[in-house]
Amino acid sequence: MPPTLETARPIDLQDNTGMSEGSFPRGLSADTWRRLLRAGLRGRLFKPGETLPMGPNDRNVYIVWDGAVRQQRFPFGEGRDAPTVTRFRGRGQVVGEAKLVTPDDSSVRTQCLTQTVAIPCDERSFNVLLRRRIEVQRALLRSLEARNRSDEVLYTMVTRPPLERVGRLVAHLADTTGVPDPEASCRTVISGIGQKDIAAALQIGVSTTENALRTLRYHGDIVEARYRQLVVNNADALRHFAAGH
Repeated sequence: MPPTLETARPIDLQDNTGMSEGSFPRGLSADTWRRLLRAGLRGRLFKPGETLPMGPNDRNVYIVWDGAVRQQRFPFGEGRDAPTVTRFRGRGQVVGEAKLVTPDDSSVRTQCLTQTVAIPCDERSFNVLLRRRIEVQRALLRSLEARNRSDEVLYTMVTRPPLERVGRLVAHLADTTGVPDPEASCRTVISGIGQKDIAAALQIGVSTTENALRTLRYHGDIVEARYRQLVVNNADALRHFAAGH
């Protein structure tokens, strides 16, 4: 089992207002969030490459508090060269929510791309809470709807130019998984996600992804691609590209 936060590194779970807009913790009042923490919610630290325990014998739903995870779904099974649906999840997003309605559902592989802090919530206790507290129920439903709408814009607009699609996804990742560069706080670092990951998520070629990132690099030094890391040097310019202008 991964270590608890108390034996790993300190991190503040108290302030839910810093979560991304539309996320589950952000949808709760500060008082309700503190009540949940007092009731026993605790963060767990997972290393890069670890898979969140979501098998048939695992009963947890997870709130991603910090870091980045990749979810992979296999609509036609996990055979050789089988198509995969890839999505990235970050701060404040709930993963494994299918267990709330289908406890044995383990069809999505969820792997940590960076050191990740996730809050496990027992699905039985979570369901009781949802029935008793309408605020919690609404926060979860609104966060899932916000995530669905975001997914539509990020992953399904196949008729849009590749530069726009790549720029839009990188801008989203900067907001949900990025951290300030310790050497220059104006820059945002996205770790654990490489060009192949972006190509798989958008279902475009790796060379197409490379060309889009190269354009963002050489036209205004907007994004710099490194090994399994992206550095956003100009967030405003990136959002301009992401908007299709």
